[in-house]
Parts: sequence; structure tokens; C-alpha cells
Amino acid sequence: MKTTKFQLETLTCPSCIKKIESNLGKMDGVDEVKVLFNSSKVKVQYDEAKVNKDQLEDTVTKLGYPVLSAS
Repeated sequence: MKTTKFQLETLTCPSCIKKIESNLGKMDGVDEVKVLFNSSKVKVQYDEAKVNKDQLEDTVTKLGYPVLSAS
């Protein structure tokens, strides 16, 4: 399992958390998703054999939350 953190633009509503967590959580290979509302970060634990960081980042961006950086 690999863990990646995405820094997003400032999150403005708590419903953003559920939207991001549910969409990433549905992806094959994603084990755990945690959205840190106050710091606007998303932490994802996933299986690199099934999904990669770019796919995760694309999903978050398509939901309307631009990714500023990934680590």
C-alpha cells in the first residue's frame, strides 16, 4: 500500500469532504481516504497495482477541487 497526500485549494464546505471521500473511496485499489477540512488536504492509501497517483489526482480535479501539490 502507498499513501499520497494532496494539497487542495481551500475547502469551503463540509459537504466537500463527503463528495471527495465517497468518489475516491469507490475507486478500485483505494483502501482509505481521509479529508482534512481545516488544512484542505486529502490523504489516500491505495494499491499501486490497481490505481496510481495521477488517476487519484485527476478524480479530485474533475470533482472541482484543484490539486496544488502532491506528496
